[in-house]
Amino acid sequence: MPQAPPGFYPERHTGDLHGFYSAVMTHPNRPTSPSWPQPATLARSAPTRRLWLLTAPALALGVWALAPRRAQAQMAASLLEESDPGAQGLAYRADAAKVDPAKNPTYKPGQTCANCSLYAGDAGQPQGGCALFYGKEVAAAGWCNAWERKAG
Repeated sequence: MPQAPPGFYPERHTGDLHGFYSAVMTHPNRPTSPSWPQPATLARSAPTRRLWLLTAPALALGVWALAPRRAQAQMAASLLEESDPGAQGLAYRADAAKVDPAKNPTYKPGQTCANCSLYAGDAGQPQGGCALFYGKEVAAAGWCNAWERKAG
């Protein structure tokens, strides 16, 4: 069989497997290393400014859609019961007039949850939130031994 000139590669199988295999394996465009993807091509590209500009309105819409539900959940908080273990630990009473001064020497007449610095309810409302009892509301006329004078 005549010798092929340099740069000549058979385009179809001619029956000589050894010659065909060596021609394919020595092709100048064939990579010398395995054809695994480079690690950089597997990595996710960094977010672009365009991506941020497209997703920002969607995020804002999601926050806006959930806001009324969060407000409704806060309004649906239940009133703290005097039998609650946390309330008993702080000697909470729903009516400050029923506090026994002998058992609670820190109590002074006129102290109520409404004029406590921990009370988070609106003025004039019968009940509101308290920093000590997450997810529960306390009576504005109530009292506990964690009472602190409201500033102002």
